[in-house]
Amino acid sequence: MADGSIAEADIFIADGKIAGIGGSRQAHRSLDAKGHLILPGIVDLHGDVFERQLMPRPGIQFDQRLALIDTDRQLVANGVTTAYHGLSWSWEPGLRDGSSAVAFMAALDQVRPRLLADTRLHLRHETFNVEAEQQLIAWMDQGRIDLLSFNDHTVSIAEKIEKREHPVRYAGRSELTEEEFRSLFDLVMSRAGEVESSIERLAREARSRHIPIASHNDSSPTDRAWFHSLGSRLCEFPCDIETAFFAIANGDAVIMGAPNAVRGKSHYQRPAAGELAKAGLCTILASDYYYPALLHAPFTLVREGKLDFAKAWSLVSEAPARALGHSDRGSIAEGLRADLVLVDDTDPQLPMVAATMTEGRMAFCAHLGH
Repeated sequence: MADGSIAEADIFIADGKIAGIGGSRQAHRSLDAKGHLILPGIVDLHGDVFERQLMPRPGIQFDQRLALIDTDRQLVANGVTTAYHGLSWSWEPGLRDGSSAVAFMAALDQVRPRLLADTRLHLRHETFNVEAEQQLIAWMDQGRIDLLSFNDHTVSIAEKIEKREHPVRYAGRSELTEEEFRSLFDLVMSRAGEVESSIERLAREARSRHIPIASHNDSSPTDRAWFHSLGSRLCEFPCDIETAFFAIANGDAVIMGAPNAVRGKSHYQRPAAGELAKAGLCTILASDYYYPALLHAPFTLVREGKLDFAKAWSLVSEAPARALGHSDRGSIAEGLRADLVLVDDTDPQLPMVAATMTEGRMAFCAHLGH
């Protein structure tokens, strides 16, 4: 319900929207959903699982259209009705380079009419990729970027190179030898003096077009304060509790990974999403690298006594919708999009999506009573 409560009621759908809740009216078709939870569809503002379909093994790539269609089917099977694909454009060649980004955009344009989820673009800009600036502005002009985030993984890459941890993974993803990757990295770092002004210009362009801005892996309140001053209201995966607290205190949304909430800990030894949610320091959960976690995270938080169900489910539905400016989805209320997920929670330890509807059409159906 719009107030977050759970009640037994009929939901009437017409023209892709919720036409009424409760009461009695004539229906041309009906679906028996007794015994299931009917929940607002999941809104995922940061998911890069599609990279696994693009390159399932280092250096082995598949048709981007095929990867996008397969990803779309995974999304609706996991209850996701609005998906922001996190497309990374980095200074690295290979999977995340400029030609790959351009090809991805073209493929998305081609297959969008065939996709079941409302699919948007979250452009994850690696800030040391200063040469991409003009192309990003052009894409903003064309209305092709729905969310812009600033990412900088150079610090963690430098640490891994120095410690010789996972250099093969980075080189393989870039289709370079380890020696070639290290040489490229040194060249990229030599342009560090250009990064700050580039970020400021891009943020200004995004603000002028009302494109939401996120900053990724803020390492301190100082980092968050700077990005907040540039118009960023989305703090993605803060590195410590102090940064999350600062973001919340300044009215920003704090996004954490749903896999973190399900596992009970971060795989990078950073704050636990569940503990932040319990303390009111996490307002949105995103799929990050694992789509099923979006369905399971709210149930996990409830089982662990961290949140009640309405609040927990809001982290994957209403909260991300509102943070991205969507007033037409994220909750169940008359007049909103009929983006719904039917969940079988007979086993609360292992809830399953029984069906997913996007704008009132059946996008996925696994099992429902007759």
